[in-house]
Amino acid sequence: MHGTPQDLWVPTEHITHDDAPALLDRRSFLGMSTLAGGALLCGLPGLADAAGRPPLQAQVVGLVKRLRAENKIRWDEKTSWSVYDFTGRKKLVSINEEQPRQAASMMKPFVAQAFFYTMRDSGGRLQYTSGVRDTMEYMIRKSSNTATTELMQLVSRYNGNMGPQATEYVLKRHAPQVFRQTSIVEYIPANGRTYRNTASARDYSRFLYAQWHRQMPYASEVLELMSLPNHDRITRGVSNMPSDVRVFDKTGSTAMLCGNMGIIECRDRRGRPRPYTFIGIIEKADRTNYYGRWITNRSNAMREVSNLVYSYMQGQHRLA
Repeated sequence: MHGTPQDLWVPTEHITHDDAPALLDRRSFLGMSTLAGGALLCGLPGLADAAGRPPLQAQVVGLVKRLRAENKIRWDEKTSWSVYDFTGRKKLVSINEEQPRQAASMMKPFVAQAFFYTMRDSGGRLQYTSGVRDTMEYMIRKSSNTATTELMQLVSRYNGNMGPQATEYVLKRHAPQVFRQTSIVEYIPANGRTYRNTASARDYSRFLYAQWHRQMPYASEVLELMSLPNHDRITRGVSNMPSDVRVFDKTGSTAMLCGNMGIIECRDRRGRPRPYTFIGIIEKADRTNYYGRWITNRSNAMREVSNLVYSYMQGQHRLA
């Protein structure tokens, strides 16, 4: 895999308060002030637009603070948010991106990628049969924990019987620049109570970028599996989101985590694709005793953030 482009790296301060804005906004403001005399702002909105509307990151920070004030996100819940605009080739939101969070089912596309790396290295011994394809669909579309463990065990068998750690080993051997904060140490039990596997929003962002640009083997197949209809939290039920957008995503849900990572492919008024990544993670310190209500409320909070991001992108790219 080729090196990850600099567009994906956003310098940030060490974040000590959850949802604090990254240093990007302050530097962008200083840079715009310096260049206001007529220099070009490569990839940035015009000065009038920037002055009249806060950057997307500041808007997301403000919304999350309001959601906390309304008790839709509680004081003991930490969050991470990431948005990357493929058209503008820039990171728009980077909030707690480097913090490892519980991965839950969001790591399942990682498992698929580990399988394809292993298959490529197997010298023909491991094949992508129709049965394996069905298992992958169950894993990603239906979020089957049994199917996930089956594929992880297959990866382990072809990598020295290392157990669940084999998946992480394969990913970091082939793409260490992508899976920097990923830790995979347990299979996913049938009851879904998995809390020890972790990854950062930045890792999901890098992974989605690499998939979109076909920088990993069988990326088109992974994206196809991620595009199959499911109950996502970043397009379905989002108030301003058109029904015809395409989404490539994976959710993650436990009694301690509500997450979604994916690529949202919209089109502008001329029919041109305007894709962007959206990653949202809400992590609770302790297991909730009211799972159904908790996950529904946090999913709806995530939809509010996704709606804000879509509205911003609509203004930036004249989306249909």
